[in-house]
Order: sequence, then C-alpha cells, then structure tokens
Amino acid sequence: MAAAVPAVRTLSAAESIARGPFQPTWASLVEHYRCPDWFRDAKFGIWAHWSAQCVPEQGDWYARQMYIPGHRHYDFHVKTYGHPSKVGFMELDHRWKADRWEPERLMALYKRAGAKYFVALANHHDNFDAYASKHHAWNSVNVGPKKDIVGTWAKVARANGLRFGVSNHSAHAWHWFQTAYGYDGEGPLAGVRYDAHRLTTADGRGQWWEGLDPQDLYTGPNMVMPDGLNSTAAVAEWHRTHTRLWTEQPPATNPRFTERWFLRCQDLVDQYAPDLLYFDNIGELPLGQVGLDIAAHFYNRSVERRGVLDAVLNVKSVEAARRPGVVEDYERGASDVIQPAPWQTDTCLGEWHYRRSLFEEHRYKTVAQVVRSLVNIVSKNGNLLLSVPLRGDGTIDEDEAAFLEGMAAWIQIHGEGIFGSRPWKIAGEGPTRSVGGMFNEGKDAYGARDVRFTTTRDALFAFLLGWPEDRRAVITSLASGSPLVDGRKITQVTLLGSTAPLQWSQDAAGLTVQLPETAPSPHAVALRIVGMI
Repeated sequence: MAAAVPAVRTLSAAESIARGPFQPTWASLVEHYRCPDWFRDAKFGIWAHWSAQCVPEQGDWYARQMYIPGHRHYDFHVKTYGHPSKVGFMELDHRWKADRWEPERLMALYKRAGAKYFVALANHHDNFDAYASKHHAWNSVNVGPKKDIVGTWAKVARANGLRFGVSNHSAHAWHWFQTAYGYDGEGPLAGVRYDAHRLTTADGRGQWWEGLDPQDLYTGPNMVMPDGLNSTAAVAEWHRTHTRLWTEQPPATNPRFTERWFLRCQDLVDQYAPDLLYFDNIGELPLGQVGLDIAAHFYNRSVERRGVLDAVLNVKSVEAARRPGVVEDYERGASDVIQPAPWQTDTCLGEWHYRRSLFEEHRYKTVAQVVRSLVNIVSKNGNLLLSVPLRGDGTIDEDEAAFLEGMAAWIQIHGEGIFGSRPWKIAGEGPTRSVGGMFNEGKDAYGARDVRFTTTRDALFAFLLGWPEDRRAVITSLASGSPLVDGRKITQVTLLGSTAPLQWSQDAAGLTVQLPETAPSPHAVALRIVGMI
C-alpha cells in the first residue's frame, strides 16, 4: 500500500519562503540576482530527461497523445497495452522499473564526455515525481522503480565533482493531461470515457495502486471534453484548441493543484539542494505568483546554505527587463549574438523521451553537429545542456554510447578553449549567418570559413568549424590594421591536439595559417593564439 500523503495546507508567502535578500517579485529577482561563476565556467551539461514515458520507446508526449484517437501513440497503446479506458498511463508508471539503471557508470561516461553539470528530470507534464516527494504519492519511491531517482542522481553527480540540477515541468500538467478524461469519437468504444474520468481511490482496493488517488496523478477534471463529439477529427481538434493552452497561469477552478505544486517544488529544492532549477515555462515563472514564491525560496536557500548566491534558475523567452533575474534558456535554438548575460541552450540527441526508431534508423545528432553547436553557443556567452535519452530500463543504446565517447575524444583536445572561457569582442566570422531564437536548430550549415572565438586569461581561440581543403585558414578579423586587434601583434599560433609547427603570418589581409596535413579531429578544430589578450 502506498504511503499516505498529508493534507495540503495553504501557506502564506511569509510562512513558506526561506528568508533572505530575495522577495517574490520580478523587481527583487532582477535587483539581487547575479549568475554564479561556476555556471559561466561550466559551458556543457548533460540531462537525463527520463520518466515512464520512455517505457513505450515511442518518443515525446506519450502520456498525453496516447489518449488522442488517430495519433500514432494512441494506435501503439491500444495495440500494445490495451484501450485507454481500461489501461491508462498510470499503468505505465507502474511498468517503469529502471531495473538496468547503472547511474555510476552513466555518470562516468557523462563526465568523460565533458559535462560539468548534470540535470535530472524531477517531473514532466505527466505529473509524476521522480523523487521521494512528501506531498505527492505518485512518485518513484512508491510506484514503478521504487527508487529515489533524483536523490540517486544527485549523490552520484556530486561524487563525480559535477554540479547538480533538476528540471520541473509539472506546472503544465493541469491542462496538458486533460486528454485522459476524454473518449473515442467513433469506433466500438465511442463515448466510453478513459480511465482518468472514472477512477477513484476506492477502485484501487486490492490493486497495485491501493491507497493512491488517480485524480492526484491526472490532476482532476479541469477542462473535460464535452459529450457528443462523434468523430476522431473532432476529438483531436477539441484537444488542440482547448487543452493545449500552454499557459503559465494557475487553473482557476483547481487551487489545490497550485497549492500542491508549490509544496512539491519547495520539497524538491529543500531535499536535494540543486545548484540549478530548470522550469519548462515560457516568458513567465510557473503558475503566477507561486512561481515567484519558489524562485525567491530557491535563491534564498542558496544564500542560506553557501553564504553567497550560487544558484541558476532557467526560464525561456524572458522579456528583456526581467532577464537579469534568471538565466534565459533557448529550447532547441540559440542566440544569434553575444549576450551580455549568461544563457543556455537545451536540446536533445533525438526526442526528449526515448524513441527506439531514431536509434534503429541512426538518426541522432552527430558529434560534429553537437560540437559545432557547442562552440557557437560558447562564443556568444552561452552554455549547452544536452539530453541523452534513457530507455525505460535505465540504459542508453549503442549509438548514444558511441556519441559520448566521440564527445570525450573531442573535449580531451579542445576543452582548453571551452571550459572557463569568455566571449571575445565578436563571436566569429564567416559566410554562415547564425539563426537566433527557439526551435530553429539545424538551420546553420557551417563550413571551413566559419570561425568562432573564445578567450581565456592568456589566449584567444579561433575554432574552425570545418577543415579547409587547401589546409589554409585566413581569419580576417585578426588583420593587422583591424580595430579588433587594436595594435596588438600575434606572437604564437598553435593548433590544439597537434604538435606540428605551423607557418603563419599576420598582415592587412588577416591571420593566415597553413595547417598540417592531418586534422587533430574530424570535427571543429581550434587555433590557440597568443598576443591578442
């Protein structure tokens, strides 16, 4: 039987937020926040975006789309597990066993691949907590793995010297998961409501979920599909226009969801002391004022524990006036210019939740693609957070393992120009114009004439995003008369990973370097230039 969850009590901000310099207002966050140096130095993190939605190995948003007739996830679910009126997503939470999960071995791979911080998925829009949640019984200690996933990741990451973060996506669950209250518009079970609509705690007597309330998982009937939709197309259209709101506001008719979300997130911060908290929210913090409450609590707890603010809070598409109060995140995109404040790109090798067909068809991002993206992001004052999807059992596949080893080989040579670096006066040069914004990755086709710059205390690094066929690199930004050079003269040029002496010259045309016959990497390479800093 699952552990009982205490009744939710509404707490005032004064009672529940840790004391400190931050108040739960944007003005206070902007006034007091400064991004810590650990994040600015880290540059590269790895994310385990892992939940029960990885069990079917069908990719993203399975928990929502298995309830939408006509969707491939619905078809797969009916064929594999049964009709969602009888076998709902809660059954997949039960099937998520993580029985082959080896966090120590995985973390060693991530560290070797260059990760300086690691982020664990605490919960997704499917509203299941992957930690020992005190305020939500639908969690990975009570159900499924019967393990504290977040707690284990935290311990192993810190043992390997990595900073630790968590991602919280559950603020959208109250509308995203409403498909579970729907029904088929046509067919033999037309009009028969799905499991979320009918199940209560009493129905669990004698079942594996005895003592649990399915309404706590599915969030309650906040916007239930009306009776009378009589086609698959009509059902899909209703959900497209009514339940996929992507609002950051709380549900007006369900204050209990908002209250419990606050307590769950506060518990996550207090139990695991994350260095980074990622919110899957756009433009605003989650659920109105309670998101600001959590932000202030998170920052104040960091000051309380360490004596200084040492925390990072990620939010997407923040308006310019609020940007100094958080670290802005670009999902599957990037900035097209050097940003004055640190920022982050989050992306994935494939889909966020494991999709078997991407592995079988060898369609993951390549090491070359990720390396070029990393260099471009770092040159503009950003970090890259990369998800490497896990199967439901906790393993990665052979292509993902090979990718991590490929990253490790590149990082071993080129990490000197990445970690601890800062942008130069310009991000780079070359014919490829960078595309800025979210959800636009893959549009940049970098070549040998595209260069990105980073700096350390004693050197400028010029990353060549391709290997010139004639082995001749010309960097026009470093011309002797360029205002960027400001009268400085280059005194030394070396190629990271190569011991071959280089022939080079600096004149009015730029820095010209004759490269060796063999590239030290099949991906981007870096010239280390002394005299410009």
